[in-house]
Amino acid sequence: MGNLAALLLRLVLGGLLAGHGAQKLFGSFNGPGLEGTSGFMEMLGLKPGKPWAVMAGLSEFGGGVLTLLGLLNPLGPIGVIGAMSMATTKAHWGKPIWVTEGGAELPVLNIAAATALILNGPGKYSLDRALGLKLPAWLAPLGLVAVILTVLYAGVESGQPPEEAQEEVREDLAGEQN
Repeated sequence: MGNLAALLLRLVLGGLLAGHGAQKLFGSFNGPGLEGTSGFMEMLGLKPGKPWAVMAGLSEFGGGVLTLLGLLNPLGPIGVIGAMSMATTKAHWGKPIWVTEGGAELPVLNIAAATALILNGPGKYSLDRALGLKLPAWLAPLGLVAVILTVLYAGVESGQPPEEAQEEVREDLAGEQN
């Protein structure tokens, strides 16, 4: 991947994920804020919802900002992968892949882009390069193991398969609209 390609990917992926996290944490861009995100996490079976909401928001916002800046790579992309892996398994599982069907098309695309940045590095036009920073290579696999363990814990902790949690969310949302 060329340096300009890495910069473009970082700016778009990092910027959008930082914005998505800001919606969750601060209510920015017409987002639900921490209170609304906590309720959504509980509807997904992640209880108590507030710690899960904070973790989701920080993974997206912090991971997005670090990715955008090309700072402390691979920590930013790992945060993105963590948030998007949880979204895939808790909110989109069991549906066709396409976003129009409620599927995980976009989270999977974000995971692929973040993985490309881990494998490639942040590129020449990054704060890591400007500051002469290079984190140890073992951080990426360690971070990905932490992501996998967190997703597995969330599945066990919620006590229900993703399909059942999603059905509850759909019923709750349908009840709110009526």
